[in-house]
Amino acid sequence: MKTINNLARLIFTGILMMQFTFAVAQGEAKKDEQIRPFKVSIPDADIKDLRQRVMATKWADKETVTDQSQGAKLAQMKELIKYWGTNYNWKKAEAKLNAYPQFMTKIDGVDIHFIHVKSKHKNAMPLILSHGWPGSVFEFMGVIEPLTNPTAYGGKAEDAFDVIIPSLPGFGFSGKPTEAGWNIDRIAKAWVVLMDRIGYKQYVAQGGDWGAGVVHSMALLAPQGLLGIHSNLPATLPNEAGKALGGNTVPAGFSAKETAAFNQLNKAIKGGGFIYKTTMETRPQGVSYALTDSPTGLAAWFFLHPGFDNWSYGNDPKQLPTKDQVLDDISLYWLTGSAASASRIYWESRNISLISAGSMKSDQITIPVAVTTFPDDVYASPETWARKAYKNLIYFNEVDRGGHFAAWEQPQLFAQELRAAFKSLK
Repeated sequence: MKTINNLARLIFTGILMMQFTFAVAQGEAKKDEQIRPFKVSIPDADIKDLRQRVMATKWADKETVTDQSQGAKLAQMKELIKYWGTNYNWKKAEAKLNAYPQFMTKIDGVDIHFIHVKSKHKNAMPLILSHGWPGSVFEFMGVIEPLTNPTAYGGKAEDAFDVIIPSLPGFGFSGKPTEAGWNIDRIAKAWVVLMDRIGYKQYVAQGGDWGAGVVHSMALLAPQGLLGIHSNLPATLPNEAGKALGGNTVPAGFSAKETAAFNQLNKAIKGGGFIYKTTMETRPQGVSYALTDSPTGLAAWFFLHPGFDNWSYGNDPKQLPTKDQVLDDISLYWLTGSAASASRIYWESRNISLISAGSMKSDQITIPVAVTTFPDDVYASPETWARKAYKNLIYFNEVDRGGHFAAWEQPQLFAQELRAAFKSLK
């Protein structure tokens, strides 16, 4: 009998321990799901260290060409870096971010940082905006007000959006994944969880660069609440165009606009415009040591991106983004130590082409898709390609200005496009 009692006692104790462990696990899960307020506050010592490193730059010798075909030009880089180390003020960048409500929440084991601005107008449509590389949430600073408060920017109250802007995992203030697997599909699933956790039952999504890939993946998932997507880097490139890239022959049967789009992209590829992409797709960790050790090296690496090198390093006072806005973004990467973790998105999604209709399975998307092409992007998709790629294309427009980072470069125009693109879904 004593043995039986002892056995019963052990079983009962085991059950209690299992219940306790389960309760603790449930408590931790609930804690992870909490949405916590967040404010940016970079230590002064880190800002001082950045300035010292910038001013101690060991310069490369001058390029042997007059254009940017060899990369960032020495004279322009010196001008930018001198300003970065002397007159640039990161605290102003912090103030820009902290002017809006920011939050953190853990999704799939990674902290996700996001900005969430609600419109004062009733029945505003929830909109999640996704950035790419080497962009950040700073891309969308200029569109928050026009989207949430359209009546102050030539729109109507019914045009209003609630705006949610997350930092991609590994970027900015979001957590850095410690395991492989965070490709655009996994990020898309995280964004669906985020919108549900915030409490939105219906919403739309927009993205450019890698953000375009994320919202494209969201559309393929087709969660119940997602009403539609907008892309300014659509996956519409037909297979015959993709196979001909790098050569000298335009595929037969292309119209004038299709030929122009093909030539635009082919010129960038043949000119080495995507060398940074190839490197980070294959060996992101290798290049990241240099990017994490030298802020000037990080800046020069960013200017390899075709979208960045069009900005003349922010030195044109008539052009957006300004010099300070360019440095806000580069400083964010440096001060958050995210050069390595952000570059891995290329490795994680190395087996796809963001603009290829076949690679991205564009024809499998059934929810509404809207597209705006900006003329100075790496390629401006013609409408014929977009209509072949997407079965449910509800909006297409070619605008007359702007490039790869459209929200940064043309915030008012970008906001107008989103109002028009999603109007039929309201």
